Amino acid sequence: MTHEGFAVWLTGLSGAGKSTLADALSARLRAAHAKVELLDGDVVRTNLSQGLGFSREDRDTNIRRIGFVAELLARNGVIVIVAAISPYREARETVKRKIEKFIEVYVECPIEVLTSRDTKGLYKRALAGEIGNFTGISDPYEAPLDAAVVIHSDRESVEDGVEKIWSELAAKGLIG
Repeated sequence: MTHEGFAVWLTGLSGAGKSTLADALSARLRAAHAKVELLDGDVVRTNLSQGLGFSREDRDTNIRRIGFVAELLARNGVIVIVAAISPYREARETVKRKIEKFIEVYVECPIEVLTSRDTKGLYKRALAGEIGNFTGISDPYEAPLDAAVVIHSDRESVEDGVEKIWSELAAKGLIG
């Protein structure tokens, strides 16, 4: 596959399915012989943003760092898939302005479903007030206003979600 670099940015609450969708999309693109890098929020936080906390300022710094790496890669012909909560609209918009070809994907899922999926019990603990600064519970999540793709992970399969993203990439002329 011949392609230019671009970024697919998956945003949504913890447990919504961003990483699962990113992995599946990445595999499909690699199967088509594309140059792909996956920047998973948890992995980036461990390696590139170690030491940052969960204040708004630290979360914004984390997103700026991910955006900087994504922009460098995309500018050099790599397809970058980002799977990161990225809770604040302003930080996402800043990144979007810096990356010429940027597709925002909102992975939406109701809190009730996320709580039932949560094997670590983090949502239950956050709802009980035991965890502070928990996105979507005690800290805000600002959903995108104009995401290119919206995936309702509580009622759409991973395959359906990947197909929706793939269709958007094809419609924008980003993949053949």
